[in-house]
Amino acid sequence: MSISFWEGKVPYDLTESDFIPSLTPFLLEADFPTSAVIVCPGGGYGMRADGEGEPVARWLNACGISAFVLNYRVAPHKHPAPLLDAQRALRYVRHHAEEWGIKKEKIGILGFSAGGHLAATVGTHGDEGNVQAEDPIEQESSRPDVMVLCYPVITLQSPYRHEGSMVNLLGEKPDEELLMSLSNDLQVNEKTPPTFLWHTADDSSVPVENSLLFAGALSKAGVPFDLHIFEQGPHGMSLADEDEHVRQWQSQCALWLKKHQF
Repeated sequence: MSISFWEGKVPYDLTESDFIPSLTPFLLEADFPTSAVIVCPGGGYGMRADGEGEPVARWLNACGISAFVLNYRVAPHKHPAPLLDAQRALRYVRHHAEEWGIKKEKIGILGFSAGGHLAATVGTHGDEGNVQAEDPIEQESSRPDVMVLCYPVITLQSPYRHEGSMVNLLGEKPDEELLMSLSNDLQVNEKTPPTFLWHTADDSSVPVENSLLFAGALSKAGVPFDLHIFEQGPHGMSLADEDEHVRQWQSQCALWLKKHQF
């Protein structure tokens, strides 16, 4: 079952696609309110990787956290379509938090690769909602309470950007100001949510410098963060269940989330 979070016409829909952005819920049954995390699978803004969706949501459930997999727009859709979907998803979950047994102030976002870029963009471009909006969902905050970024695309500038993600999101020759505004290491400030990052040092698709740049920006802004760099491992490992070393990110992240009362 998936939930469509746009009512009526989907905004900034400039394609002929009949794809409807949605959330796939993995709600815990509990006698008390739980925290929740929205999962953004990677895929270079050209697809959404299945292995970075449902398995991750079920892992979060095992950690005592409700989860939602975000089925956001990808190419041929361009910016700001994916960002609008992610922001709306956060507002939508907050709006329905009481109904779904979720703590409104404990809603995070987790993303892999380009999904990590999307999650980081939400975290650095969030807002507190528009209290004047007629739509009550738009009155809710789009700022996540924590971020988990897994081998994320962070910068869209040379030399460390992931070219395919940039082209799918912005086209072949994007405006320089837009590149800067979506290079999320340049957008960190004291309001950026606490962040857990992990990457492998020899990632040949998305250079580890993406996570290092973001961690450096968080440090300068005084934002709490955990940074875990593993020596070896290919891009796209998801839960990394088959790698005894890298899969330790799961237990470290679970402890970090618990520290932040998730």
